[in-house]
Amino acid sequence: MIALLLYLAPALLCLAAATIWWKPEARIMARPTGLPHYAEWAALGSVGVAVFGVMLLLVDGAVTTPLLGAFGVGFSIRLDAVSITMFSLVSFIGWIVLRYARRYMDGEERQGLFTAWLCLTLASVMMIVLAGNLLQLLGAWIATSLFLHRLLLFYPERPAAQRAVRKRIILARLSDGGLLVVAGLLIATYGTGDIASILAQIGDAPLPSMALAAAILLAVIAVLKTAQFPTHGWLTEVMETPTPVSATLHAGVINAGGFLLIRFADLMVASPGSLAFLVMIGGFTAVFAGLVMLTQPAVKTSLAWSTIAQMGFMILQCGLALFSLALLHIVAHSLYKAHSFLAAGGAVENVASIRRSGPIAVPGGRAVGQAFLVALLIYGAVSVVFSLIPGLVEKSPQAIALGAILIFGVAYLLAQGFADLAPGALTKKTAFYSVIAAVGYFSLQTLADLMMAGTLPPVPNPGPLEWGLVVLAVISFAVVAVAQAMFPLWAYHPAATGLRVHLSNGLYADAVFDRLIGGWTVARTLGGEANEVRQSSTKTAPRTL
Repeated sequence: MIALLLYLAPALLCLAAATIWWKPEARIMARPTGLPHYAEWAALGSVGVAVFGVMLLLVDGAVTTPLLGAFGVGFSIRLDAVSITMFSLVSFIGWIVLRYARRYMDGEERQGLFTAWLCLTLASVMMIVLAGNLLQLLGAWIATSLFLHRLLLFYPERPAAQRAVRKRIILARLSDGGLLVVAGLLIATYGTGDIASILAQIGDAPLPSMALAAAILLAVIAVLKTAQFPTHGWLTEVMETPTPVSATLHAGVINAGGFLLIRFADLMVASPGSLAFLVMIGGFTAVFAGLVMLTQPAVKTSLAWSTIAQMGFMILQCGLALFSLALLHIVAHSLYKAHSFLAAGGAVENVASIRRSGPIAVPGGRAVGQAFLVALLIYGAVSVVFSLIPGLVEKSPQAIALGAILIFGVAYLLAQGFADLAPGALTKKTAFYSVIAAVGYFSLQTLADLMMAGTLPPVPNPGPLEWGLVVLAVISFAVVAVAQAMFPLWAYHPAATGLRVHLSNGLYADAVFDRLIGGWTVARTLGGEANEVRQSSTKTAPRTL
């Protein structure tokens, strides 16, 4: 029952938000006295609660603690390696973001209201990761969506913010409704809403039809929540929000789809078709968004496309049943992306300093070929060394393929060192970094596997379909890595001009989505005023594509 103290973290954030609501004048003040500090201290308190949760897990092990309810329907806390990892991540990032927001929003009108919505959003995400019951998970899922909606529309007068939120509302309601159906199907199939009890009943036998349908729906929900192609457009258009919201969204909220797949990993492994769907969607999204990211001129927009690509890679990992690595990816990406958004203001200065330092060595085809060969040799050598260490879990073919994909990033570093104009010191430095990256990958992978042993299911042996998807993924990412390494050579070539324009517009997938929903959402959301603006614009300006 001590685990119930973990609810103290979201309770502190809700209390900070309530303090703001109790003082109506504080909602509209530019500098509400003391209130942002209360929120920051509440977030710091949640970090302390997370540390307590880690110690509790180490002492007592995984446990599901009921709070109230009967027949598996009610409230409970699921304390295991997955939940405590995500809980610690959300708590830490929440504290950093609230601390940053206190200064960033200083003097902004409605600063108190912004702080309240941010606290409630973080509290809802904590409730998601701690949920031990389907109905509790559903309630926290919907609450997170509603509170985030208020943050995304903090500047409601901006048309870009209205357009992004309009699309997100549709996708959010679809994911909310889908999760409601999933909860109903699983409760009807297994007779309980307790997540641990449901997962314990899943064995090697084929899934019942309703459970199989639930697994397919979970895959679709994760795709919608993580902004996968072709539903990614809203994420690139929410840059109208304050930077703390972008950091919270990209570093925490958008990971909810991946957490959902990891939480129900046993169910997903029993549905190979759902995993194959995730591999195809996630792999394509990662490749597509990675290329589009290279063509974006704005810092925050480029970071948004980076998030789409990273979430695609995380979905790919889940599709390969590498759930422990997917969780590791969520943690690493969240920390990196939170720092990137909060430090986005200094990006221009960094680029300017690089330009002042002189020309950058551009790798040619020969340098890129050498880089990939050396990177694969380094990866092979390090993998052999790790395989000789006794007691380590043997790597699955999916994990080995994933390591090959990740080492392509190392090849990009090596290509800079092998460029004709690169100094010898750069070549040695990149080779050293490449070895460190390979060792780091295997070390973190081994650590993640050890931490999640007994919590997440083992990786199944790949069948013919899985082998085909793995080979296709490795080849696709190799092509993209070569394109990225040689980007300065082809990006501005006359033959690539048209492709660069199309990529910078995301191959117009979002425009098609806008077209599909614009006919009725504009009229319902903006009403007659939008119609008047549209009519006046058609009278004064010619129609354009």
